[in-house]
Amino acid sequence: VQLQASGGGWVRPGDSLRLSCAASGLTFSPSAMAWFRQTPGKEREFVAAGGSGRAARYTESVKGRFIFSKDIGKNTWYLQMNSLKPEDTATYYCAARRVWITTYAKDTAFDYWGQGTQVTVSS
Repeated sequence: VQLQASGGGWVRPGDSLRLSCAASGLTFSPSAMAWFRQTPGKEREFVAAGGSGRAARYTESVKGRFIFSKDIGKNTWYLQMNSLKPEDTATYYCAARRVWITTYAKDTAFDYWGQGTQVTVSS
């Protein structure tokens, strides 16, 4: 099982980025997919999650700016990040699990993880 996160980079405040997470080697379509982020010295933080037939969930600080989407047929999910701020700078990780769980905001709820993609927002 491999989750491949991509799309990170360096952007200026106010710019946009789209992250992608492609899952391969799965024998199932994950019902819970998520994005977390982490900065040095801090715990991994929930950003967004979605699942088959479920509305996306977001952490408060990204509501109205980030959009979670998915392509179930491709086992791929995305994070469209708009109006980026310096405080969004982090390594972003994608995650998945077989079944939806109400504790989706906890990183311990997820079984599969991507390698991380760096997002830097700076002028």
